[in-house]
Amino acid sequence: MPTWLTDISITEQILLGVFALAWIYQLYFWLRYMQGVNRWRRRKKKGKLQLTDEQPPVSVIVCARNEEQNLSDYLPQLLSQNYPQFEVIVVDDGSEDNTRIVVERLKHRYQNLRLTFVPHDAWVTSSKKLAITLAAKAARYDYLLLTDADCRPESNQWMAQIMQCFSEKTEVVIGFGAYFEKNTLLNRFIEYDTLFSGMQYLGLASSRHPYMGVGRNLAYRKSTFFENDGFAGMLDSRAGDDDLFVNKVANRRNTAIVASAESVTWSTPKQTWREWLQQKRRHLSVSPKYKASSKLRLAFEPLTRAFLYGIFIAVAVLCPWQITLIAAGLLLVRLLWQMTILSTTAHGFGLRGFYLSTLFFDIFFPVQSLCIMFHNSVFPQKQRW
Repeated sequence: MPTWLTDISITEQILLGVFALAWIYQLYFWLRYMQGVNRWRRRKKKGKLQLTDEQPPVSVIVCARNEEQNLSDYLPQLLSQNYPQFEVIVVDDGSEDNTRIVVERLKHRYQNLRLTFVPHDAWVTSSKKLAITLAAKAARYDYLLLTDADCRPESNQWMAQIMQCFSEKTEVVIGFGAYFEKNTLLNRFIEYDTLFSGMQYLGLASSRHPYMGVGRNLAYRKSTFFENDGFAGMLDSRAGDDDLFVNKVANRRNTAIVASAESVTWSTPKQTWREWLQQKRRHLSVSPKYKASSKLRLAFEPLTRAFLYGIFIAVAVLCPWQITLIAAGLLLVRLLWQMTILSTTAHGFGLRGFYLSTLFFDIFFPVQSLCIMFHNSVFPQKQRW
């Protein structure tokens, strides 16, 4: 046995033990949860998913505030879905542009397009929650499919791809919402953040631990919405019309995911760093309101990741070079399987892959999220009543 292996001190043994445990959990997390989307695709390809051929009527809900141009660009694509029976309900959420005029003009071409609005004197913390509630009350059908005014479905099969995932017991179907690609550094950040988050909430849901969805691509039953009192219990938050509601009603038995390329919706990303950080701050402000089990599961991954990098630095400083080399090899193996899973998942959604940049993003995003959450606790966002 090499002498350096027999001369390891107690401190070095503890460092190696904690490093190994963090590495093993990271391996488990990526193979169990982050690989969930790719597992779903393989099962679908082999015909092992329980998909339905029924196509029940659907009510699509689109909340719009000053979305004149986006509605002109994307609403016809929603209204041209290859699906037997559906309606699209646009809720004008206090627009000051020509949003209503655009919808009224399109109503002459599409008989299944409807328009309602949030009263201008409705002063609430989240007018979008009120808008969705009004649309749900007005909906003719029991299946509600939510997206945003700036979203474009990947194809005219988008609705059919979502609805085939509903079974007799399914009440919630979670999809993936991507952002249009641009050749900017900010857009690359947004792409990675969106992909990682999507892989996490889709992967956990596929493993029977659903905790959130995104309002750009989300479906649930109208009966589920009202039987759970809609957004009751979360009306003090501006955000949360999607993730908090899913965290409230979704469970291991009633939730399914959809991860095919044709089920993706595409949205316009934020154009400035300031806008993106404000969006991130708003999204992270509701995560403390998740169920305790969801918060514990979500916190453990970045915690073990921090241990992995932090203890590697300690090993490099305190341990013999042979041990440092072994630890570096384990980090490299983790990076390679991470790049592989990220890129194969991205390509399946029609996104660009991530390779060497993965290491930077892997370190940067937990630090950024921690800073934003600290900022939110010290400087909470003002509520608008």
